[in-house]
Amino acid sequence: MTCPLCTTDAPLTDTPVSGGPADASVALCAACTDPQTPPDHFRPIASTMWSEDPALQVIAARTLKRLDTDWARDLLDQLYLDDETQAWAGNVAAQTDHKDSNGVALSNGDTVVLIKDLNVKGAGFTAKRGTAVHRISLVQDNATHIEGRVEGQRIVILTEFVKKRG
Repeated sequence: MTCPLCTTDAPLTDTPVSGGPADASVALCAACTDPQTPPDHFRPIASTMWSEDPALQVIAARTLKRLDTDWARDLLDQLYLDDETQAWAGNVAAQTDHKDSNGVALSNGDTVVLIKDLNVKGAGFTAKRGTAVHRISLVQDNATHIEGRVEGQRIVILTEFVKKRG
């Protein structure tokens, strides 16, 4: 499938879009969700930022804001969002409320490490201490919860049991 953000043909994964409707998500390639991806990967955003899907508009606006290039700033100046979508795109302040066990701020896409064994209710396994959880998602309305994949299952983890890696 084609990634709507960068237009590459790659496997896509549903990525939650925080700050808006609870079920809002966009299917993106792994490179578009990796904070280490070089800015030039996002050059095709010039054509995809005009999508009629508000969740994709929000992802495009947030991506352009975090890219520190002249071309990204120019595109951001051109991007028009209605008032509701603009508020959603700017609604990332709650992300700073999520902190790991050491008080370090967590963001969507971070990697964390479990600091103790955790029994995963309903899944029938124990997530072991030292397990890395990549590309976490912040639970918007609860600063003590994050979501991530452990042993192939998406689970909710209390922030007091993780340490940010990096």
